[in-house]
Amino acid sequence: MLTEKGFCTRDVAPEDRFDYWREVLSENDAPAEILSGRAADFPASLRILQLGAVRLWRAEHPRMTLRRTRKLIRRSDPEMFHLSLVLRGSRTLTLHGREVHYGAHDMTLLDTSRPYLMEARAEDGRERVLSTDAFIPRHLLPLPATGISRLLNRRIPGRDGLGGILATFLTRIWDDAGSYHPTDGPRLGTVATDLLFALFAHVLDAERTLEPETQRRNLTLRIKTFIHQHLSDPGLTPRTVAAAHHISRSYLHRLFQEEQLTVAGWIRHQRLERARHDLADASLCHTPVYAVAARWGFPRASDFTRVFTSAYGMSPTAYRNEARLLNISV
Repeated sequence: MLTEKGFCTRDVAPEDRFDYWREVLSENDAPAEILSGRAADFPASLRILQLGAVRLWRAEHPRMTLRRTRKLIRRSDPEMFHLSLVLRGSRTLTLHGREVHYGAHDMTLLDTSRPYLMEARAEDGRERVLSTDAFIPRHLLPLPATGISRLLNRRIPGRDGLGGILATFLTRIWDDAGSYHPTDGPRLGTVATDLLFALFAHVLDAERTLEPETQRRNLTLRIKTFIHQHLSDPGLTPRTVAAAHHISRSYLHRLFQEEQLTVAGWIRHQRLERARHDLADASLCHTPVYAVAARWGFPRASDFTRVFTSAYGMSPTAYRNEARLLNISV
């Protein structure tokens, strides 16, 4: 299970809830002034996961206004990008005098070093706004300054395309948080950063403006995204990956030199990790091992058993049984 911190205003008296909420937010990441017409009784909750260098929030709260001022920035600036995905309700964000409205399944990017004004409100008679937010150190996303300015306060759809992939990933982490191991946190943070970079590069059409080394990294990220999307295909090989991206196999292998795995080894590792996750999922306990293997690109159960045992020191069945016992004990 991933290590999680949680805060809920229902843990304190109604008259203290809004002050408690402001205190919680002021002590996490990028504090802002908070105003609300529900200060007399403020039902809100915040869950936090630390995924390596990436911090993930899940917040639910009534209508409120947040103002991050230059004074607060001088007091505390973690120098992060703040990606916010609205799941329920809407937001209106004002940055540099430009006001943009965001609805459900829209994403927006903020920079903790820049002031903003944000109003979050519920719609359709719903009581509370629901969102998930990711805080990523700026140095992990080496985008040009002009590109960053174009991305800030820009509505990024989260229903389809790369935006949809990222939004699904961020929401699934919360749905599956109990089935991950603590050591999975940094890996999930790396995947989140990769998907963010790929999305931003796509939005900016960044190949024409980024430096050669960043272009190389962007291509690698797009290739990784392609591999993740096609893991279930047994025909996914270095040859098909190279052909899909119009590069030679030798260049593809050079791109993966820093991974300490061959391209085929990296594909196999991703498949094994997905299969391992499914085997530990209690909701899939009745799915045969061979079906789990086939789902992630292993058409021959004997091959899957061999490579799984080699990677994790036990057979898929033994791993599933051990995970089941751990879940029961928890």
